[in-house]
Amino acid sequence: MTALDVKFDRYYTYAEMTDRLRQLVDAYPELATMTSMTKSFEGRDVWVIEINNPKTGAALDKPGYYIDGQIHAEEHATSAVALYAVFHLLTQYGKDEEVTRLVDSQAFYIIPRINPDGAELSLVAPYYNWCGNGRFQPGFDRIEGLIPEDIDNDGFIVWMRVPDSKGEWKKSATNPDIMVQRKPGEDGGQYYRMYPEGTVRNYDGVDVKVEKPFDGNMNRNFPTNWSPQEYGAGEHPMSEPEAAAMARFILDHPNICGMCAYHTHGGIILRPSMTKPDSAMSAPDINLYKEIGKVGTEITGYPTVSIYEEFTPDKSKVRRGGLMDWTYEEMGIISFGTELWDLERTAGVPKEGFYNLYPRNEEVQQLVYDYVKLHMAEKGWRDWKPYDHPQLGKIEIGGMVNIWTYRNPPGFLLEDMCHKNVLFNLKHAAAAPLVRVDDVKLTPISDGVYKVRAEVGNHGYLPTNLSNVAVVNKVAKPVLVSIAIAGGEVLMNPVTAELGNLAGRNERLYPWSPWGQQWSATTRAAEWLVKAPSGAAITVTSKSEKGGTHTVSVPLPH
Repeated sequence: MTALDVKFDRYYTYAEMTDRLRQLVDAYPELATMTSMTKSFEGRDVWVIEINNPKTGAALDKPGYYIDGQIHAEEHATSAVALYAVFHLLTQYGKDEEVTRLVDSQAFYIIPRINPDGAELSLVAPYYNWCGNGRFQPGFDRIEGLIPEDIDNDGFIVWMRVPDSKGEWKKSATNPDIMVQRKPGEDGGQYYRMYPEGTVRNYDGVDVKVEKPFDGNMNRNFPTNWSPQEYGAGEHPMSEPEAAAMARFILDHPNICGMCAYHTHGGIILRPSMTKPDSAMSAPDINLYKEIGKVGTEITGYPTVSIYEEFTPDKSKVRRGGLMDWTYEEMGIISFGTELWDLERTAGVPKEGFYNLYPRNEEVQQLVYDYVKLHMAEKGWRDWKPYDHPQLGKIEIGGMVNIWTYRNPPGFLLEDMCHKNVLFNLKHAAAAPLVRVDDVKLTPISDGVYKVRAEVGNHGYLPTNLSNVAVVNKVAKPVLVSIAIAGGEVLMNPVTAELGNLAGRNERLYPWSPWGQQWSATTRAAEWLVKAPSGAAITVTSKSEKGGTHTVSVPLPH
């Protein structure tokens, strides 16, 4: 096998990413396939990698785990983690015990770059800090107001500090590179307004308007709780080809038991709901999310939090139309969204909150500034320089390059971040239901007539319905068990029996007690009366949409 040129110390363009994916699939053709899920708006293939060992069964007959990256254009670290998942699963198969077991018993579906058009625009100078897809370009939709542009032609879009006696910001007394917020009642100094670098369309000489953009934010384009008022939501649910193909792919793979959608930034693992408080959610599902989330926190160091409770700064303006709410609230799939990378925590700063795009505390800013100047200055910082702005007059341009500081880590930190987050994905995948025919008993009744009893059990952590909401929504499929007799017939009971949902061990957090938690069955039995010649094979097959298909054959005695 030729050496793989797949490294995790840099970010790849679309062509480079495609090349690395092909290298991996070509090196491991017995385990991986690479197909185009759809064409992006600008005509690029959106690649999906399926990893499965066909010698142990078809992918759809096994529990599935789904990973995606870069639904938002500027979140380049997410593609790196998804690519790392492909790399780790393939290169560690046969070497790492857990990887080998999972690839043999499950299927993995990985979409490293959902948004290739937006990513390609954001990866090159001037590094647009936006999230949209190829249907739109930054600023196209602004009738008036600020249009992001690299107006000083230095290859970066950064910040403008505009002198204004009514401004909210001032230069730090100890470090003029840092902008700190003006205190209540403070007056008599030099103050500024701060804007992203760009020009102002239809400027009236007074007000720099901020318009809500429509930039193709595909994580607002899914059906559940969709609203046209949400920025980037699209003309209707699934209006964007990439989002529509994601939805079609998920629907066409009903074996998917768990999902992780990657984003930046914040260093947190997000769980549902986007729109509801925990008090309005299923209590069993909340407990389940918290238990799996604890595993993620132990591995990555990222806390697991509710999008609504801890990640929504204004509860009157919830996020709508997100992928996670659709997959969990409608289908009951246990879905997480990980916000990779936390510049503040890496710089040694205690978190001020989980949604903090520009820290106001001066000491915090100084620590972040010091870290960026030491480790990320080449692309992450531009020194402030005077500029004569065509609308705003004499200003200064400079400061943080947000896309290469707050949004994405430097290359030397990338591989460790990728590794830890993929390890959590594997633990989440390993929690899937796993349905097996545990035993087949044959009892002779008369000449050529037998009673067959099959015991079917769920060996996984999750129940076969995955979540309580899947039961409430009536989307959970029952476990089925069927019998086949070579040269014989079934005399009594249907060939296929429904066993309902089988519990996982997540329901058994406490020792058995008649006064405590009511346990559901993890194992159920089915019986048939059959007639068959001696030596005939009795084949029993269990089938669970989420827990896989398993077959056991037992010969009748001669």
